[in-house]
Amino acid sequence: MIDEDKKKVEYTSLVPAVDQASRILICLAKTPSFKMNLTDICKNVGIHKSKGYAILKTLLNFKFVERDDEGKTYTLGPGLISLSRRVLDNLEYRDKAGPFLERLARQTNATATFGIINARNFIVIAKREGSREVFLTIRVGYRLSITHGAVGKAIVSFLPEDEREEILKQERLLFHGDPSRLDRGRLTAEFERCRKIGYATDLGEMFPGLNAIAAPVFDHEGRPTGALLVTGVFPKSLAHEYGSRIAACARDFSVTLGADVDEIYRIDKHKD
Repeated sequence: MIDEDKKKVEYTSLVPAVDQASRILICLAKTPSFKMNLTDICKNVGIHKSKGYAILKTLLNFKFVERDDEGKTYTLGPGLISLSRRVLDNLEYRDKAGPFLERLARQTNATATFGIINARNFIVIAKREGSREVFLTIRVGYRLSITHGAVGKAIVSFLPEDEREEILKQERLLFHGDPSRLDRGRLTAEFERCRKIGYATDLGEMFPGLNAIAAPVFDHEGRPTGALLVTGVFPKSLAHEYGSRIAACARDFSVTLGADVDEIYRIDKHKD
């Protein structure tokens, strides 16, 4: 007969390998640089390098992490997106974003979307479509680089300086479309402008004829947690009018998430 105390221990004890794999994923999610080498991962998690390497190799097999062979570093992988999509469907953010997306879609007659930051990506979790005959549809779960066009400018401009500089060290930056067209001087000016007016634009650079405007959304800690994005074939002459509306929506949305937007913008204006 099995001792009841032993049975209780068996049912409540953690599985070491699963616990360690979970802590590795959490460690990678929290690192400001988005990537870590094997030594730093194992040091943070508190496991031997051989054990860490074996777990990472297993996670690589399921694409839960990715490995940069040149830099010998690891990042979270795209395999996590399929797992998180069900969670995203029920995420509280989606319900809170609804009224703001409806307001923007109505005001601009374009597609309004809300996405959250996930490592180096911007993932769409909610959308509303305007009433124009021609519009862009973006599916929920769609993933963009955190440096992609208007979204990238809006988010990265408000990241802490060290995190922003780390991102700008990447070789493939999509702020101006094709990485070969990146103008760093212009990008710096766009970051400064976004911090002052609250929105960033991409007027036909990513896709000719398609305009996009984005504004950052902040969480209760004052960090960018995502962005509101409006895309469509609206005239470029409406960019400032629409941008002001999107920035206002993003501020109001941030307030519902507990952000002190007056403090956020006051600090950034003081920096400039």
